[in-house]
Amino acid sequence: MSTKTSLLEVALGEYQRSGNELLFFCEFCKHHKKKFSVNIVTNSYKCWICNVRGRNIRRFLKAKLSYSQLYEWDKINNIVDLNDLNDDMFVERVQIQEQTIDLPQQFVSLANKQLPLTSKFALKYLYDRGLTKEDIVMWKIGHCADGEYKGRIIVPSFNLEGKCDYFVARGYGREYPKYINPNATKDIVFNELYINWNKDIVLVEGVFDAIKCENAIPLLGSTLEEKTTLFNKIIQYDPIVYIALDPDAEKKSNSILNKFIRYDIRVYKIDVTGFDDVGEMTKEQFIERKEQARLINENWMLESQIMAI
Repeated sequence: MSTKTSLLEVALGEYQRSGNELLFFCEFCKHHKKKFSVNIVTNSYKCWICNVRGRNIRRFLKAKLSYSQLYEWDKINNIVDLNDLNDDMFVERVQIQEQTIDLPQQFVSLANKQLPLTSKFALKYLYDRGLTKEDIVMWKIGHCADGEYKGRIIVPSFNLEGKCDYFVARGYGREYPKYINPNATKDIVFNELYINWNKDIVLVEGVFDAIKCENAIPLLGSTLEEKTTLFNKIIQYDPIVYIALDPDAEKKSNSILNKFIRYDIRVYKIDVTGFDDVGEMTKEQFIERKEQARLINENWMLESQIMAI
């Protein structure tokens, strides 16, 4: 069974002990003495020379430890649910062939210069929702005038290889139900081809919300589980995350926030009150709300839990 000290030694090298603190060489300032201190009780860290500091050393361990070792660390720190333990958790993840699907046969791209008359109703629907021609081109939006997806806007998703791995089909008239899902899994990063993991990312519920934001990923719902591809990509790349779910999804939003805090992801909550969803906002309104977003931490989550009692 691994211990905190043994895992820290694997990740950071040999150490000297001083009470609850372990002293390592600092990989930032490269000082010749062991001045990078890790508190094994609180998991906080600080270099006494260059003053780099943080409240959770796990941020460094993600890049240093194997998947099974990181799982051991989380288990020791009660980050993982031991009921989820199975043999697969100790096997290094392998690259799984990504899902690819075909767009509907009747798909007509609304980014084309020459469009049939049947496209005018689809375009009117998009323009009425505040989308621009640039948005339509950027998101490769189309529609179907016939077939299984007749009367529906089609917003495709493309994986890192530029292949379609999912699409959203939304009725633009009186079609019921409003959305029809293709026969494919939602466990993808929608439009990952266009996501810059080195920038802040925004998590929203639907594609029409995402279109109003920059570098946004729709959850295709209002939940995000730890075993999903998207959650693990966020843990892997460690971007700053902004969450902007619909106002009626407050509990689900807080659940996602709490998961990110446990994994030491820097996360902000965007206030969407006054709108049904982000898709109702203009891009300027969203930018203003994003600038006013609140940084979420354990104290905020505790206050929210107390207020909910």
